[in-house]
Amino acid sequence: MSTCLGFAAHEAHGALTPIRFERRALRADDVAIDIAYCGVCHSDAHQVHNDWNNTVYPCVPGHEIVGHVTAVGSSVSRFRIGDRVAVGCLVDSCQQCTPCAEHQEQLCSHGPTPTYNGKDRVSGENTLGGYSDHIVVREAFVLRLPESLDPRFAAPLLCAGITVWNPMRRYGVGKGSKVAVVGLGGLGHMAVKLAVALGAEVTVITTSPGKADDARALGANHVLLSNDQQAMLAATNAFDFILDTIPSRHNVNPYLMLLGRDGVMVLVGAIEPLEPIHGGLLMRNNRTLAGSIIGGVQPTQELLDFCAEHQVLPSCEMIGIQDINTAFSRLQTNDVKYRFVIDMTTLRDVTLD
Repeated sequence: MSTCLGFAAHEAHGALTPIRFERRALRADDVAIDIAYCGVCHSDAHQVHNDWNNTVYPCVPGHEIVGHVTAVGSSVSRFRIGDRVAVGCLVDSCQQCTPCAEHQEQLCSHGPTPTYNGKDRVSGENTLGGYSDHIVVREAFVLRLPESLDPRFAAPLLCAGITVWNPMRRYGVGKGSKVAVVGLGGLGHMAVKLAVALGAEVTVITTSPGKADDARALGANHVLLSNDQQAMLAATNAFDFILDTIPSRHNVNPYLMLLGRDGVMVLVGAIEPLEPIHGGLLMRNNRTLAGSIIGGVQPTQELLDFCAEHQVLPSCEMIGIQDINTAFSRLQTNDVKYRFVIDMTTLRDVTLD
C-alpha cells in the first residue's frame, strides 16, 4: 500500500479539505500513476454535495486524470514506467458481458466501477478519485496519452469530451452533417469543436445573444436563439443531428421540430424527468430521441488520438488545488470558460496538521 495526499469532502455541505489515505498495493494487472492534472466536472460537485443521494464519505472526486506511470504490476504489458497516461470516469467493469465485449464498459451489465464513489470489485472498498497525488488503476482502464496532446488541456476530454464524442460517432456525424448543439457550457463547447473537426456544419442553439461571438470563436457556423420564435420556425427540419447538453429539466419539443427526416436528437446533460414529449413530433419525419452516457475505453482512446491529430483542445482555466472550493462555487453560476483543470503539482504546497 502507499500513502496518498488528496482533497476530500466529508459531508454534503462541507468544504473539500486535505486528507491522507491509503492506495492499494499493486495487483498483477495494476498501473500506478502520479497525477499531474485533473479536470473539474459538474459531476464532482453533484457527488460532493450528495445531490444524487449516493455519496459515500469521505469522497475524493476527480475522473479526468492525466499523469505518468510510476510502477506496473507483474502482468502489465501495455505500459512502462514514465509513459504518459490518462484515466477517465471508469476504473473497472466485469469484462465479460456483451456491453464490455463491445467496448461499452460504461454500460456493463453488472455495473461499471466509477473512478470515485464506486466499489472496488476485489476489496469492496470505496474508490477515491483524482484530486490526489497518485492513483492505482487496472491496466485495461488506463489510456495512452499521445505525445502531441498537451497534457495541461487533455483532462476534460476524459469526461466532457467522450460524453459528446460517443454519440456523434455512433450516429455518424461527419463531413456535410448539419449539427446543432443546444447549450454552450463545458459539454457544448467540446461538442462544437469536435463536430467542426469532423467536418460538420455546426449551429449553436442558445437563449443568450451574448454567446453568439463565443460560439463563432469556437468554430460554429451559425447561432440560433431558442427564444426567437420566428428563427426557430425558420429552422424547422434543418438538422440531421442535435446534441442537447442542457443539464436540467426542460422542454425538448421545440428542438425535436428542428430535426429533418430520420434526424436524431441525443440527450447528454439532463438526468432527470423531462417535460412531456409530443409523440407526434417523433413520428413525423421518423425522428429519434436518444440518450447517451460517457463512453468506453476504446472510444475514449480514439478520441484522444483524434484530438492529438487535429489539435482539438478544450478551453480551460488552470487552478491550484487550494482553489477548488472557489471553483465549485463558480461552477454553480457557470462562471468558467469552459472547464477548470487542477494543476495537481500544487498539492506539494499543502500541509496537514
